[in-house]
Amino acid sequence: MFICNHCPFVKHLKKDIVKLSNFYMKKGLAVVAISSNSTVTHPQDGPEFMGEEAKLFKYPFPYLYDETQDVAKDFGAVCTPEFFLFRKDGRRPFELVYHGQFDDSRPSNDVRVTGRDLSLAIDCVLSGQPVSSDQKPSIGCSIKWHPKAQL
Repeated sequence: MFICNHCPFVKHLKKDIVKLSNFYMKKGLAVVAISSNSTVTHPQDGPEFMGEEAKLFKYPFPYLYDETQDVAKDFGAVCTPEFFLFRKDGRRPFELVYHGQFDDSRPSNDVRVTGRDLSLAIDCVLSGQPVSSDQKPSIGCSIKWHPKAQL
């Protein structure tokens, strides 16, 4: 997943992301979070603050910093939070089976946070079932790209 510290959309889901991750990691899911935001424009999203955030919210997964932003570009990530789920089947390469939202909840609506969309996809992967192609894109804060002069 691509997340960051400052985004209200991420803040809205943070506790539930941890809860969902803890639940599925016990079932064998590997989870990693990546922050790709520029520290030139958003220093609060940098490594020193990421560590504090990870401790505060008890992240059970690695929270990595993508300093060059190459990882975000390679994934095609555009916002935070943004979720990618891969299936690994034997010796076959990883297969992207889900790229979408956590659920329909937003900071500005009254929809309860459930993690439904992502959970359904994870359940399919863990049970060997196909993942539905009906996937809603994530909505959130745009990834804060490095200013051109800073590259």
